[in-house]
Amino acid sequence: MNLSRREFLGASTALPLAAQISIANGTPAWLAPYREPAARLIGSALADTFAWERIAELTDTFGPRLSGSPALEHAIGWAVRTMQQDGLEHVRAEPVMVPRWVRGVESLDTVTPIPTRVAMLGLGNSVGTPPEGIEGDLLIVTSFEDLESHADDAAGRIVLFDVPFTDYATTVTYRTSGPSRAAAAGAVACLVRSVALPGLRTPHTGMLKYDAGAPRIPAAAIALEDALRFERMQRRGARVRLRLRMGAQVLPDIESANVVGEWSGREKPDEIVVLGAHLDSWDVGAGAIDDGGGAIVMWEAVRLMRALDLRPRRTVRTVLFTNEENGLRGGVGYRDRHRDALPRHVLMLESDSGVFRPMGFGFSGSEAERATVRTIATLLGGIEATRIGPAGGGADIEPSTDAARIPAMSLDVDPSKYFVYHHSEADTVDKLDPIDVARCVAAVAVMAYVVADLPERLGEQS
Repeated sequence: MNLSRREFLGASTALPLAAQISIANGTPAWLAPYREPAARLIGSALADTFAWERIAELTDTFGPRLSGSPALEHAIGWAVRTMQQDGLEHVRAEPVMVPRWVRGVESLDTVTPIPTRVAMLGLGNSVGTPPEGIEGDLLIVTSFEDLESHADDAAGRIVLFDVPFTDYATTVTYRTSGPSRAAAAGAVACLVRSVALPGLRTPHTGMLKYDAGAPRIPAAAIALEDALRFERMQRRGARVRLRLRMGAQVLPDIESANVVGEWSGREKPDEIVVLGAHLDSWDVGAGAIDDGGGAIVMWEAVRLMRALDLRPRRTVRTVLFTNEENGLRGGVGYRDRHRDALPRHVLMLESDSGVFRPMGFGFSGSEAERATVRTIATLLGGIEATRIGPAGGGADIEPSTDAARIPAMSLDVDPSKYFVYHHSEADTVDKLDPIDVARCVAAVAVMAYVVADLPERLGEQS
């Protein structure tokens, strides 16, 4: 995946218009002064593979970074030291207490008809099994309604929600709520078909949420291929009996931190544009796509402004949030720590969908604000990242944007690959293209710089 400088420049300049910035006819006069700094930011971002190499350094060195793990805390320390070396200002770690779930040793095997190993990953926040494991006959259902219609058959069995992936918002409910629904029907354990696009027999983890009124039973995800195998066996009338072993446990909360670094505004330093992503990941893979890449891209956008001595009127702040995956304590902690300053936040922008080829941004705000960011996005024509979608935001910035009605954006990228790798062992840096990463940096840097430098607050342009 490493490219030489010559190879990288050859690939990047092959883009339509050679990454040149074109200003459409009728562009408002206020945008004209930003043509040159935008060109410098884009050119610098596309000049090398620096951002991709830094994602590789983070993920190769520290690997998976689940909240409460030594790996995450070492990564936080590295981020603070490296931001300081980059010359970012007011770099600090802001303490946050986070939950600590530990996976432990786990396995899933068929007992009947023949002992075989099944690819699985326990779901985050799941309870464990007794040391000897839990055995049960398998009951496959395809929806919550299907479970209800087979409620008399669920008692004492291991229930599998065999639900094809449609979109994340629709399908993820079987992972988050399925275990409690199965437990309420008398199941002794719960399995879900991984909430993901087809891969190569790769299970995908993620967090569940236990209902207060239902027993807590162990729960795990299995790969698509194994779900289809069990489905075929059930259609043939075969009895499938499984043994699930999970050493999962919840330990006491532990201190972690959000990492914060800034490039202070030259005229209005108390007004803030936040670029956010989360540094933690699940405890499998290396967390390059979710969300080490987003963290580095947001950080790199600020580093480029500093390196090019482009100091906007307002402060640009990068925040690497902790505990997005299994608690959102970082996002809530930021809101609570900075509550008095939230009215001075001009925009919060998050990246948490991978750093694949950028297409633009999602945006949530007023129509006047939308008109401004749509105009700014015309500066990104050379990298084809001009689209402004109907909604923006993200899990980490949402507590703050909701509390103070702050305009929210999200980096919008090609969505075709994200859920192939999401929450799995396959989440590694080789899946990211260095040129696409550089384009993401360029898009974020230009949008953030212009919003931070506008003479008036976002949406007040004439």
